[in-house]
Amino acid sequence: MNPMELTRARPGEAFTVTFDGRPLPALPGQTIAAALWSAGVTAWRSTRGTGAPRGVFCGIGVCFDCLVTVDGRPNRRACLVPVRPGQLIRSQEGTGHDDD
Repeated sequence: MNPMELTRARPGEAFTVTFDGRPLPALPGQTIAAALWSAGVTAWRSTRGTGAPRGVFCGIGVCFDCLVTVDGRPNRRACLVPVRPGQLIRSQEGTGHDDD
């Protein structure tokens, strides 16, 4: 059964964000991590030392594994930041750098 049917969820109309140059659908109320997961993206950061892939680990903003660059601002926790129409989201290497 569809989880939205169980909860009688009625999300608003889908919109588009850009992740690493490609458009992805998102729904109002989702976090960036949820939108990425829904699109099949499970890793969007690489570690500083070894380049190991990272995505959501704790899901509550404690571990910092899910960092992304959003609209040019690095080190945003994808599990906490709400997705917004038109956002430019980029995967992040290590600690990230401002685009300015």
